[in-house]
Amino acid sequence: MTNIEKMLGAVLQLKGTGLEVSKGQIPFAIVREGTRNLTRAPLGEKEIGMLLSEWQAISEGRGFVKIGTDVFRMSNQGGKLVFTYEKPSTQEIKEFNIKKLLKLIVEKGASDLHLSSGCRPIIRLDGDIETLNEYSSVTENELLEQLKSIVPESALEQFRETNDVDLAYSVPGLARFRTNIFRDHRGACVVFRVIPSEILSLEALGVPKEVVALTSLSKGLILVTGPTGSGKSTTLASLVDFINQTQSKHIITIEDPLEFIHENKRSHVNQREIHTHTESFKKSLRSALREDPDVILVGEMRDLETIAIAVEMAVTGHLVLGTLHTATAVGTVDRIVDQFPVDQQAQIRVMLSDSLVGVVSQVLCRKKGGGRIAAYEVLIVTPSVANLIRESKTFQIPSLMQTGKVLGMQLMNDALVILIEKGLVNPQDALARSTEPDDLKKTLKTKGLG
Repeated sequence: MTNIEKMLGAVLQLKGTGLEVSKGQIPFAIVREGTRNLTRAPLGEKEIGMLLSEWQAISEGRGFVKIGTDVFRMSNQGGKLVFTYEKPSTQEIKEFNIKKLLKLIVEKGASDLHLSSGCRPIIRLDGDIETLNEYSSVTENELLEQLKSIVPESALEQFRETNDVDLAYSVPGLARFRTNIFRDHRGACVVFRVIPSEILSLEALGVPKEVVALTSLSKGLILVTGPTGSGKSTTLASLVDFINQTQSKHIITIEDPLEFIHENKRSHVNQREIHTHTESFKKSLRSALREDPDVILVGEMRDLETIAIAVEMAVTGHLVLGTLHTATAVGTVDRIVDQFPVDQQAQIRVMLSDSLVGVVSQVLCRKKGGGRIAAYEVLIVTPSVANLIRESKTFQIPSLMQTGKVLGMQLMNDALVILIEKGLVNPQDALARSTEPDDLKKTLKTKGLG
């Protein structure tokens, strides 16, 4: 038995709640009547280092040590080691198993599973992070060993070389998972994002009919934007699926990694994954010009060259769908222009005014009763909007959107107000998602919805 186990055992015999160890001090147990010293002499740096090494060895990176059925957790508070007693759980601790956890999050309707060395499994449910306390903490060895059974060796090799890799993982009959393996200060970590096996219809998502109508155009650029985790990929997949069901087109998707899988319906669909089927977005886009496409989905417009090619393709007779991490429709236009050197910005404004047909900016709100629902800001590029883009007067676009409701345009705050009026979303959650919360607060007060 190690020295740290002997000390923790002594704490249990004294019916204590913890142990504190620091350099130059006598280790003591925290008991009901105060404290009780556990040694006669203070400990030096060497002795404390040995205790810490023993803890790390017997905890195996799990963050806790069991003495019989009793559990202690340790925190290092600036050199002072604090060991805290945790009452035994009446609930059986479940062993960590990736495949069972993936099934669990799909059954719960969670969007993400987080596995980090030294931590218990964590899920994201209805937008909130929840720790699965009924499971034991994950050790790095366990995590890497289980990843071997579901991740290609080539991906694990890339992770070993770069400490970061993206891929998609499928469980037949369950779902696909967008997966990122990375490393932090604790060790190896992985996040799985659920990609439903069934593509939701645009109607089920609540996508405005004016946006759906844009998919019938033979050319132009449609952008779906929003923060990470706002459902952009789901909306894009539904737009592609709608085209696939209703039109005879050749659709090419370029993604990193492939998420939703599209079977041929009325259209013919080719899906290409970065690093698997092609080198990069920009290279794949250039190749697409020789592949007779009608519709091209660009999973992410990350850099200047990718944006430039996508805009050029939209101008020259293709319908291009893409995403950007921008919060508003107007911010999307400015973000694209700002990507280019100053001497090229006038030219890109002209090209954008000729190619952009619509921008959908979305956020996910927590739905009353559980689940989440999207709020959509919609910009339809009319001749007036195109003129403002061309003349670098994008700050005037919100006014046109306000007066263009009959055309299907909608500001984000207006979309949030509608969800509140329908009783689907709480005002507090809507305010947290708004890019202009002060204006939304005034509107809610005026309407008596505060």
